[in-house]
Amino acid sequence: MATQATEHAFKNILTSLPKPGGGEYGKLYSLPALNDPRIDKLPYSIRILLESAIRNCDNFQVTTNDVEKIIDWENTSPKLAEIPFKPARVLLQDFTGVPAVVDLAAMRDAMAKLGSDANKINPLVPVDLVIDHSVQVDVARSPNAVQSNMELEFSRNKERFGFLKWGSSAFQNMLVVPPGSGIVHQVNLEYLGRVVFNTDGILYPDSVVGTDSHTTMIDGLGVAGWGVGGIEAEATMLGQPMSMVLPGVVGFKLTGKLRSGVTATDLVLTVTQMLRKHGVVGKFVEFYGEGMGKLSLADRATIANMSPEYGATMGFFPVDHVTLDYLKLTGRSDETVSMIEAYLRANKMFVDYNEPQTERVYSSYLELDLDEVEPSISGPKRPHDRVPLKDMKSDWHACLDNKVGFKGFAVPKDQQDKVVKFDFHGQPAEIKHGSVVIAAITSCTNTSNPSVMLGAGLVAKKACELGLEVKPWVKTSLAPGSGVVTKYLLQSGLQEYLNQQGFHIVGYGCTTCIGNSGDLDESVSAAITENDVVAAAVLSGNRNFEGRVHPLTRANYLASPPLVVAYALAGTVDIDFEKEPIGIGKDGKEVYFRDIWPSTEEVAQVVQSSVLPDMFKGTYEAITKGNPMWNQLTVPEASLYSWDPKSTYIHEPPYFKDMTMSPPGPFVVKDAYCLLNFGDSITTDHISPAGSIHKDSPAAKYLMERGVDRKDFNSYGSRRGNDEVMARGTFANIRIVNKFLNGEVGPKTIHVPTGEKLYVFDAAMRYKSEGLPTIILAGAEYGSGSSRDWAAKGPMLLGVKAVISKSFERIHRSNLVGMGIIPLCFKAGEDADLLGLTGHERYSINLPTNLSEIRPGQDVTVTTDNGKSFTCTLRFDTEVELAYFNHGGILPYVIRNLAQK
Repeated sequence: MATQATEHAFKNILTSLPKPGGGEYGKLYSLPALNDPRIDKLPYSIRILLESAIRNCDNFQVTTNDVEKIIDWENTSPKLAEIPFKPARVLLQDFTGVPAVVDLAAMRDAMAKLGSDANKINPLVPVDLVIDHSVQVDVARSPNAVQSNMELEFSRNKERFGFLKWGSSAFQNMLVVPPGSGIVHQVNLEYLGRVVFNTDGILYPDSVVGTDSHTTMIDGLGVAGWGVGGIEAEATMLGQPMSMVLPGVVGFKLTGKLRSGVTATDLVLTVTQMLRKHGVVGKFVEFYGEGMGKLSLADRATIANMSPEYGATMGFFPVDHVTLDYLKLTGRSDETVSMIEAYLRANKMFVDYNEPQTERVYSSYLELDLDEVEPSISGPKRPHDRVPLKDMKSDWHACLDNKVGFKGFAVPKDQQDKVVKFDFHGQPAEIKHGSVVIAAITSCTNTSNPSVMLGAGLVAKKACELGLEVKPWVKTSLAPGSGVVTKYLLQSGLQEYLNQQGFHIVGYGCTTCIGNSGDLDESVSAAITENDVVAAAVLSGNRNFEGRVHPLTRANYLASPPLVVAYALAGTVDIDFEKEPIGIGKDGKEVYFRDIWPSTEEVAQVVQSSVLPDMFKGTYEAITKGNPMWNQLTVPEASLYSWDPKSTYIHEPPYFKDMTMSPPGPFVVKDAYCLLNFGDSITTDHISPAGSIHKDSPAAKYLMERGVDRKDFNSYGSRRGNDEVMARGTFANIRIVNKFLNGEVGPKTIHVPTGEKLYVFDAAMRYKSEGLPTIILAGAEYGSGSSRDWAAKGPMLLGVKAVISKSFERIHRSNLVGMGIIPLCFKAGEDADLLGLTGHERYSINLPTNLSEIRPGQDVTVTTDNGKSFTCTLRFDTEVELAYFNHGGILPYVIRNLAQK
């Protein structure tokens, strides 16, 4: 196996970056010094991957061959070449941060038991952990909403918050941003994003992987970033490279400028629809063209944020003058901004639209004239089902008529106009199909954009002045992405009008967009359920899948913040804003949409006078001071964590039990039983659900045995720091289809030796207690969906030694490798059914026990106890992955490496 090289392969291109007044900013690995004409044609996003590969080239984790693959991107990306990538930092939020810090704490214990210095376990790259606790909108339409909701969150999550506070002092290189500061992605944009790092005199571009899919928002700042699974994030923290396919890059040219009254949200919904149609899964999208100069940084961040909704890995905006102006606005020092510009210009990563542009090569091309974008909303069930505002009424009626589906509710014609009258706290009220019962200004997509937030305030102001009022039974809420938003809403005097319309601030974090809508008033709930009303929610979010926003809103529309206010005032989505009045004003006159809608010039004027640099400085200085509830949390100062055996939230994981300094080497899988036999498209949600804990499940039994009431079960997501709960939640999805059950759906399997039908966890524990290994048979795309670390950790804890499938989702395959599970693929044209495998056989995998005899991607023979034999491809794809396998997984590999230093 290759060993680490002693001399840097690219030391000859390490050059000094001089300061204008003398001295130097630092040194950089200069791309122009390579004198390779192919680099000038590379997309900017690929240049960031190239610089990282050059800087980290050690000829083991990253080789000169990897560097050549990236330089030759035009030819290698269509071949799906695999490359290593080492991001500059890692971004966590609390749901995913807890298991990461649990693993780091357990690794320290393992180091201590090996007789080594436990404090060697520290993140090797900067880790930014933002506790953007999701705010449950329990209290809305109240001046005290923020404090009330915050107190409830702290009471629910005190133990998790305390654990993270311990981690912030116990580990170096880890910055924890306390709860109540804002949404992780806005804090990243306004405060954490470095754009260019200067570490020990070496300058390099900021890049980040985060454990939330909307990490892509930072791409609007010219920082390459995207979402990954927890195991990948932990490995990156500890200095390991990520394995990724060198992506194709779609060039998206923007021309012209947005018309007056058209918002960034209208633009992002248009872009999302175009890119979904084009097909960009697994690709980067890079924006360019003269239209870029007309797009504010907040508008760019809005488009970058929705990358997961259009399916791209990134929606990237290279750094230009607009970026530099934003960095100054948000309080970055002049010296820092000068250094960023000097570095990026020197390394050909800066776009200056005043200079002639070199034609870059892209994998495919798209173009949009911004002048053609029209006011839009998306829904009623998917983010990419865009509806032009002018067509909304006819589209709504078509949805009522259509058969049940993404665009249909199948409401009989004679039922479509029914009006339900009810009593709302002594006041006569009524709802019908299309009535708006939730109107939420929420989500990372829009709440960091001053033009749409202040635009919403202007709509509220004009409505107040004309005498319009939102009906009291509409649940309105406003959840800014950071404290800066509150400052500029107050500075502009517009928060007062939003309050008058019921849009009081409820908290700083994720709310309605992830289903934290809180309950509707009982009278409203009863009117909807008893009369089967198709009620609507309008939100400025990024996801509106059925059942996500609220169980009782079957129609959910994504809209800009000002449109959220307009629809709240109208009280229905069944309206043609061009022809029908929104309501009757104080003088008895009809008020139309055009009467309350601000022009682009009006919005720009308020942005100019209300969004000030000191607001950003003040807000983020306060972050370092924490808040009273956070500051009152007392935590031990020890570098080793004191595990509480009674805790049902934080538990020491068993990954490093009985670990020794010697790697265990490749293990033998002989006479293994099949735990589960799956078909195609088993997702990470099937393998490790994140939602509610079913009352009859093994996890529920575990919690009840420990005195936890059913009302306090919380979700699997909130208990990710406890392996006992998560192992029991593995394969606990109530919709999972296992061929052993002959068509029955649910989280059970057949224990092959006895033929008993058991919960998957119970069957796995029975095999484990008898020392019997297990494998999983699967079809195509095993592990697709959200990148979820517990989808690999869980099976490992259940005793699964190998997964044999037709194909794997990219991130899930690498997560299985990271946990020491062998991924095998059937040969093309074969699968379990075609080979006549029922899952009742016992399986032996004929893999050499000597590591030097195993090669990435080699053929492996699998035999069964009934005489069958077939060949699979071993999906350890790199030498580094073989090293992980030799050590029993990525975390033991890191521990042993550090212990030897």
